[in-house]
Amino acid sequence: MAAQILIRVDEDLKRKVQKLARAEQKSVTQKIREILYQYVEEHDIERSLKSLWEEIGEEIKKAGYKPSDVNRVIKEVRSGK
Repeated sequence: MAAQILIRVDEDLKRKVQKLARAEQKSVTQKIREILYQYVEEHDIERSLKSLWEEIGEEIKKAGYKPSDVNRVIKEVRSGK
């Protein structure tokens, strides 16, 4: 079931959003939902971090490192070697 969010905006903003939504043949609700999804996607830190770790993991694999190398490499990096 979809949840509701009630927001208040001034009349000028409401008219502008309605006009833009109509230009895209969408309802105001569809347009606002689209904007919210885009915002969450761009600002979702958890998802960004997960993606970053996946990228790092792929680069590590490409470099030929194995899980058994992790502790040794961490110690080397921390010691400055």
